[in-house]
Amino acid sequence: MPSLRDVTIVNLFYENSTRTRISFELAEKRLSADTINFTASGSSVSKGETLLDTVNNILSMKVDMVVMRHSASGAPHFLSQHIPAAIVNAGDGVNEHPTQGLLDAFSIREKVGKLAGTKVAIIGDITHSRVAMSNMYLLKKMGAEVTLCGPPTLIPKYAREAFGVNVSYNLEETLNWCDVANVLHIQLERQNQVLFSSLREYNLSYGISRKLLEGLKKDVVIMHPGPINRGVELDSDVADSGQSIILQQVENGVAVRMAVLYLLSNKNN
Repeated sequence: MPSLRDVTIVNLFYENSTRTRISFELAEKRLSADTINFTASGSSVSKGETLLDTVNNILSMKVDMVVMRHSASGAPHFLSQHIPAAIVNAGDGVNEHPTQGLLDAFSIREKVGKLAGTKVAIIGDITHSRVAMSNMYLLKKMGAEVTLCGPPTLIPKYAREAFGVNVSYNLEETLNWCDVANVLHIQLERQNQVLFSSLREYNLSYGISRKLLEGLKKDVVIMHPGPINRGVELDSDVADSGQSIILQQVENGVAVRMAVLYLLSNKNN
């Protein structure tokens, strides 16, 4: 589908990424866009070049769109105020991951049939998760009921009032309540203090096992944005089970990102 032929897109990744980066690259190639891949390591960033200088230099080469992942919350918004190209946020700090939220919502609708009234549990490290933030905003807007579940140290104290969601610290009760469980990666790389005693303790209290699922009163759809810490958030026989739609999420990610790129390219006008 040559919908973005003659459109040049730069993938500007200041953080490591596997699924998101490959997903965007595939989306761009399937739309016939010209793609440039930029990685902060090995670039002039290591010599002290600022974000704005880096992007302006790239734009001077006639780039139309920028897909950006950055460790600083708000970096894509900052860029959008200073450069004319369309900016796609591929994850900024602990703020948001909009295309992940879109593909998660699409995957839920595809599996369950609707979003309005669907009970979705977001389980795990809510405090450090940009995926959780985007999911909360989008699912609430579409009429879903949302419950956050995890250790008290990993859920913001203001979550209930700020986002209009439920909060639970009991995994089994939450799984019995929900239709869909979106299980999050434990963000050890973002935690600057000890928030639980060990990964084993976390798994015992909040890890989802086959035995736990078999004890529920209904089947729950299992999701995960990746990467999975097997044996921590999910046991392997859950991640690879028929209740899991994790690989469907990955597949849907390419289609959703194709749609985002097409809509932002102005080619549909």
